[in-house]
Amino acid sequence: MRERSKGRSQEQAAVKANLKSRKTVAKYERLGQLPSELKQPRQYRTRADPFAEDWPEVEQMLQATPELEAKTLFEWLCEQRPGQYQAGQLRSLQRRVADWRALNQDQVAILSQVHRPGEVMQTDGTWLTEMGVTIRGQPLKHLLIHCVLPYSNWEWGAIAQSESLLAVQRGLQSSLLKLGYVPVYHQTDNSSAAVCQVQGMAGQEPIYTQGYLDLLNHFGLKPRTIAVGCPQQNGDIEASNGHLKQALEQHLLLRGSRDFDSLADYEAFVGQVLNKRNQGRQQRLQEELAVMKPLTASPLWPYQEVRVKVNRGSLIRVQHNLYSVPTHLIGQEVSVRIFEWHLEVYYRQIQVEWLPRLVGQNKQQINYRHLIDSLLRKPGGFRDYRYRESLFPSVVFRQAWDQLNQWYSCRKADLIYLRVLRLAAHTLESEVADILNLLLDGQKRWDETDVERLLQPQLLPVPQLTLPPINLAQYDRLLQEVNR
Repeated sequence: MRERSKGRSQEQAAVKANLKSRKTVAKYERLGQLPSELKQPRQYRTRADPFAEDWPEVEQMLQATPELEAKTLFEWLCEQRPGQYQAGQLRSLQRRVADWRALNQDQVAILSQVHRPGEVMQTDGTWLTEMGVTIRGQPLKHLLIHCVLPYSNWEWGAIAQSESLLAVQRGLQSSLLKLGYVPVYHQTDNSSAAVCQVQGMAGQEPIYTQGYLDLLNHFGLKPRTIAVGCPQQNGDIEASNGHLKQALEQHLLLRGSRDFDSLADYEAFVGQVLNKRNQGRQQRLQEELAVMKPLTASPLWPYQEVRVKVNRGSLIRVQHNLYSVPTHLIGQEVSVRIFEWHLEVYYRQIQVEWLPRLVGQNKQQINYRHLIDSLLRKPGGFRDYRYRESLFPSVVFRQAWDQLNQWYSCRKADLIYLRVLRLAAHTLESEVADILNLLLDGQKRWDETDVERLLQPQLLPVPQLTLPPINLAQYDRLLQEVNR
């Protein structure tokens, strides 16, 4: 039609448009419309609907339970109508269900929020265990206490093993120290570290824990939390969590290894990734810093200190968990400094023990080295000891005790095992474990004397040295040369 407007003949215009049918050319010229303008939406089906008979029942099920998936409904139809449907028809039902949801199922819209510079810092704990990071070959179960400024998306955080108040303090403090400024509000979700979980809390003012309020008051922050059942109110940091995980995964792939020499090395690696992500946010960050208050509060101690008394079982209870300590502390009051990853036990300002910190409640950390002498004095208490399972340092020790129970009486088996355990406490546990593996592979009976014998190093014979006679004339000649 454009060529015809230029004065070309119908045949020339058809060749230019690559049209070979004279009838098609004549039709479009007669109507004066383009093919796209003649096309009408199709109002009919090209094939019969295979689900027409059962669709009313399926629709009723969707109205009653909108969470049902198309695949589940298809499997149900196949059970109800054996042989009527084929596996290839699943996609047709999925399109039909998707159309029904688009026309009938209401959803909650995401309401974009207006962020004001310097107003709030959001904090959330996001698990990073799925990254597969190891410390010297040992898997690291951990999370990141992630802090984000929603206006500029500036972020920082700290590695922790739980979302406790101590972990939140560590993450918030490290972020504020890195930033050097303080916003108006600190926002978190309804975690037990920050908010008292009161039944029927929806629609009420949140009740914060005293420890959390003391933490915010120290830095001059006001508390703010999201409504119950409304995680989208923390949407900025939730989105940042996902993006940060992707960035960490990519940098781990570039690094070529997920194993680190220490936890400090891993934290330094995470800090490098966060610094790179923050480089492109400096302009909006400066807008935030311009309206924030400078950080004037001094850093808090990275631990919480409690005083407990060592009970007659040489155990202390800290945060609803039991830990063993040396028996010479029985009856004494000790100070326990609770760090994020470990505990330090002090008696009169002298550190007497370092213990890995347990996460959760009603758990035990019993060190057999603390109790082995008491058990040997009272071997009858071993078999029914409440925390006996903690006295098997590894699987081979448990296998050794089971084997001894088959060979000897209960009392003798317990005595032999406790004496073997004492050898492990006074020497190297790994060497004793290797010897037990060797003895268990054999067919002969053994006891603690065999273990002790194999522990003794094989002494090499000392060679006899023959000293040559000393010739003093050599020294006389040396002195003569010096005097010359």
